[in-house]
Amino acid sequence: MPETIYKKGVLEEMIDQLDLPEYVVEKTIQRYKSLGEWFNREDSSFKDVDINIFPQGSFALGTTIKPINEQEEYDLDMGCKINIPNFKSLFTQEQLKEMVGNELESYRVAKGIKQELEEKHRCWRLEYMDEIKFHLDIVPCIPLNIDKQSVYKKQLEDAFNYEEFLNKSVVDAAINITDDRLDNYSIISQDWNISNPEGYMKWFESRMTIGDIGLYNRSSITPVPIYSRKAILQRCIQLLKRHRDNMFEENDSKPISIIITTLAARAYNGELNLEEALINLLKNMPTYINPSTPRVPNPVNPNEDFTDRWDTLEGKRLDLEGNFKNWLLQAKVDINNLLKTESYETASLILNNKFSLKINNSFLNKTYNLKSDKQGNVTSLPINPPKPWGDAY
Repeated sequence: MPETIYKKGVLEEMIDQLDLPEYVVEKTIQRYKSLGEWFNREDSSFKDVDINIFPQGSFALGTTIKPINEQEEYDLDMGCKINIPNFKSLFTQEQLKEMVGNELESYRVAKGIKQELEEKHRCWRLEYMDEIKFHLDIVPCIPLNIDKQSVYKKQLEDAFNYEEFLNKSVVDAAINITDDRLDNYSIISQDWNISNPEGYMKWFESRMTIGDIGLYNRSSITPVPIYSRKAILQRCIQLLKRHRDNMFEENDSKPISIIITTLAARAYNGELNLEEALINLLKNMPTYINPSTPRVPNPVNPNEDFTDRWDTLEGKRLDLEGNFKNWLLQAKVDINNLLKTESYETASLILNNKFSLKINNSFLNKTYNLKSDKQGNVTSLPINPPKPWGDAY
């Protein structure tokens, strides 16, 4: 196999196109802050309660990308943590969800948001339909009880053997969330689901700063983390997510972001070169899929398996496991081809067909030689493979 000729700058140029426009980031922060201020206003039902609104998901991790279709909605996941002592002995999950829902409904009316508040199993969805299609998913939650933390801490130690500082910081961030599918949803109970999005952020940051310390800077000026310079791991995940989005048109069947993010973070080994990191991630990510359940355990909740849908009837019908493994294979082929080629035409085809990106011609002219690929430089998958997978470009 010919030696890979790294095209430094091409991947960075791709990421520049994937990052959210500044006006979308600003609007996201404005809406996030507005909601936080509402819960802390003078006549709020939570006025005298310790309440914390915090971001979670891809916005918080710095791995959000622009959708391929500009008409698609942007979304922000956030938690609404209510800190009332001995809460689970006083209120049900249903009551907590209603408390938060009432405040969100009054916010919706006050702000003139026409779309009705939508109830999901674990959260409330608030839809904005102005110049940016946008929704907030707000998860009502409470801090994990002190007496439950020791059990949770032991589970983390046994499953992952994290160093003490990380283990403690993850445990301190754990929460209980509501879920209307549980039998005890409407009764007083100490047995609530555990979640830990802030703990996941701490784990993710511990992974992305292996050898990458100093390459990113997170501002604390706003509640939503702003990464003034992305770490190598964040950039890799953005590129992988874009390839995934381009490969799968149907949301139900495409690999989910949390599995991609978790496997990529586990496989990252501190590479300081973006191209080297991306190649190594695609090579090593499959080795972190366990042969038995949990196939891809949540790194901050060993009892949760991110691949739990793979073995369901729906998951088998959609071939979620097969889709994921075939996507990894296709991504490996396409990215290797992009980095190997010396041809302007081939690079442009891969960028357009595999990532739905159009890079400036003058940039490509400077980066690639205007000549055909040497024989053997580009690898193709079998001719006419089953959809949605295509050939090399």
